[in-house]
Amino acid sequence: MKNLFEAGRAEEMKSRIARLRSDSERQWGKMNPAQAMAHCAGGLEMGVGDSIPPRILIGRVLGGFIKPKALGDDAPMRKHSPTVPVLVMHESDRDLEREKVRVTELIDRFVAAGPAGCTKHPHSFFGQMTPEEWAILMYKHLDHHLRQFGV
Repeated sequence: MKNLFEAGRAEEMKSRIARLRSDSERQWGKMNPAQAMAHCAGGLEMGVGDSIPPRILIGRVLGGFIKPKALGDDAPMRKHSPTVPVLVMHESDRDLEREKVRVTELIDRFVAAGPAGCTKHPHSFFGQMTPEEWAILMYKHLDHHLRQFGV
């Protein structure tokens, strides 16, 4: 299963991030490229334990049922997938190049720390996750938003 702990996958993501431009055309959703990169950085910060959002009610009820479907294969995340409220980006004036550097540094940090560096805190929707599940989710999440802009 594709995951961010695989060095080749991390390099793939960083290469795709480098190709993202401020005028990359959005295929779905509401975010611009800079907002999407800030959003992805927020997701990676959750994975390394820098950000610990609270569990959300719907996740407590449905997260355990949806997690195996979302993380159980290499199928990409669906368009218009719901997001954790703290990762909704409202500021439209973010700097894309700064956000790309931030995401790339977080990818490197996630990969370098490996499974031992993953947060032990539950995901706000999916609940308890193994390091391998975090690595799958991080890959799928980055892939989702890069596909959103055609890269």
